[in-house]
Amino acid sequence: MNINATLFGQVVIVLAVIMAVLGYYLGKRKTQTPILTAVIAFFTALLPPVALIFLIVLVVKNDVQSTTSN
Repeated sequence: MNINATLFGQVVIVLAVIMAVLGYYLGKRKTQTPILTAVIAFFTALLPPVALIFLIVLVVKNDVQSTTSN
């Protein structure tokens, strides 16, 4: 079975973009620094098991209380 390096690279890039979007979305709700969370999620996509663990940790984490006052 031949593995095309171009196809592999495209799959990794698509996974990295999806991870960054999910990381930012979850980071807004679960952390004080959503951009840093998105960057970390982007780079964890290079190792898919680590990316899956990272998403599980974010999903399980409690939501951050909003600091807006009325």
